[in-house]
Amino acid sequence: MSGEAEKLKRINVPELDAILGKPIKVLDDGFVRVIDYMGSDESIVQAARVSYGKGTKSVTDDKGLIRYLIRNRHTSPFEMCEVKMHLRVPMDCWRQWVRHRTANVNEYSTRYSVAIDSAYKTEQGRWRTQGFVNRQGSEGVLEADKGEELTRTEKELHDLSRKIYNKRLEMGVARELARKDLPLSTYTEAYWKIDLNNLLHFLELRMEPKAQHEIRMYANTINDEVVRRWCPVAWEAFNDYRLDTVFLSEADRKILLPAARGEKEKAIELAVKEEFIRKTESGYKRNVECMELEEKMKKMGLEIPWAAESK
Repeated sequence: MSGEAEKLKRINVPELDAILGKPIKVLDDGFVRVIDYMGSDESIVQAARVSYGKGTKSVTDDKGLIRYLIRNRHTSPFEMCEVKMHLRVPMDCWRQWVRHRTANVNEYSTRYSVAIDSAYKTEQGRWRTQGFVNRQGSEGVLEADKGEELTRTEKELHDLSRKIYNKRLEMGVARELARKDLPLSTYTEAYWKIDLNNLLHFLELRMEPKAQHEIRMYANTINDEVVRRWCPVAWEAFNDYRLDTVFLSEADRKILLPAARGEKEKAIELAVKEEFIRKTESGYKRNVECMELEEKMKKMGLEIPWAAESK
């Protein structure tokens, strides 16, 4: 750097400043709120161009660079941006959250403090049934009368567990032991600090339709209310190239080419060869990879060649 030292100033994003410290509600009693942040779209560009100085300054060029970085998965410039959030999350949801070991976390301690007197409640129309294709997930909901009973007994369980917990504390039981029978629906709170690159990875996984509904609600909120305000150019590129894109394997491509040309039999032949489908007496049996390819074909507006004969 030549001449007088360049004056440095903290980057502020007015759109994000407007919600700083304000809780954004998620689920029935959860929230997300931004405590602090560092960097912006400008920081991403600055980091990407550090090897050859300031470079061009036009908004169009900056936008094009960020989109190039996202498109080609050049991730390090996005690590120059960080955000710290205060979260209130049900414990079962939080267990999934902390599997992302790329953040700094400090959680509310029920060894030192009384557990938060709030638990996530399931509305009677939201009792999801077990998934069969995605065996770790859910699909569909139970009938209303069953849901009504489950919501009623859920409340009874929450009330009883809290009553027992409070009674233990009154009798002098240590908080670390008194807490052991609290349900996983009990809300916990944490401070969560993460850089933008790892945050986008978290969002890409947790906004996916197969992710659990509850954590997906948090991910959607962070994407729409935090990242959109904080780094709008990166947010737009992320949505275009990571969320609204279709990833194709080599096997996918082989099958899709004849399918797109209307060559149904050729597409089926290749799907059999790639072991996506298998001919049985009652029709074609598909594997999970085939079902994923079908979702991609639907997104692209393509007819599924083996659909009429598959199970």
